[in-house]
Amino acid sequence: MTTKVLITGMSGLIGELVKEKLEKLGSYELTALNRTNIIGVKTIQADISDLSSIKDAFVGQDIVIHLAAVLVNADWSQLMSVNINGTYNVFEASRLAGVKRVVNASSGAAIKGVVRNGDVYKNLEDGKYEDVPIPWKMITHNDFHPYGLYGVSKMAGEGLARHFSDVHKLPIINLRIGTVRPSGVPEEDQDYSIYLSHRDVVQSILLAMNAPDDMLFETFLVTSDNKWGYRDIEHFRQVLGFTPEDRAEDFRNNTNQPVNKRTPTGGYWVKNQGL
Repeated sequence: MTTKVLITGMSGLIGELVKEKLEKLGSYELTALNRTNIIGVKTIQADISDLSSIKDAFVGQDIVIHLAAVLVNADWSQLMSVNINGTYNVFEASRLAGVKRVVNASSGAAIKGVVRNGDVYKNLEDGKYEDVPIPWKMITHNDFHPYGLYGVSKMAGEGLARHFSDVHKLPIINLRIGTVRPSGVPEEDQDYSIYLSHRDVVQSILLAMNAPDDMLFETFLVTSDNKWGYRDIEHFRQVLGFTPEDRAEDFRNNTNQPVNKRTPTGGYWVKNQGL
């Protein structure tokens, strides 16, 4: 039986990875809700900030994977328009159409603010492991400490997910996605804490798509199995069986892969998804 899946933001890095995997599996009928056309996939070209222009795209869909977003360097008006109002519109259109499951791409930015509030997490991201107490306290899915206005916008999306789940019984799973690089490997010091490989991010989305029907709401932190990680993926492992295949440390001694210091502007987030 074919499952109909609508993906917002399919042209992004994670959208392309998910598209490729679902096409290989062969039991999914894909539709893209995107501002640009996706070759080989039925595409509804529309802006998620306009509810009236996107509603029809959700009719008849079984699952919605919501990936569309503006990233960390966007100004507040963009964050409001896309990450908050746009996310509301995606959930509302899903509700109206009777969608069976929504997978909401949140971000590790929802809790990344802890790096500003204590040396342990900052030292982990900066690679100063000699200054880290072992063991260190893990950040869990119950924590929130947004990093910048982008993190605030992602927290707002999670709040909207909770509202639609509680009030309208729309099943939604939030995935607080770590750093996913186009190269698929760690590139910055911070990646050895919050790296998420291509196949691990795809696995996380497939697990959320196929969650039990009675799971109305959940939030999971998602990274690979990183030695120096501080985001607790155990909850995801216990509830849905998330089993990362990769770990950042495996790339540590690969001299072909550059490890750069954090860029002060954070400009690399324009090219990479998650945080």
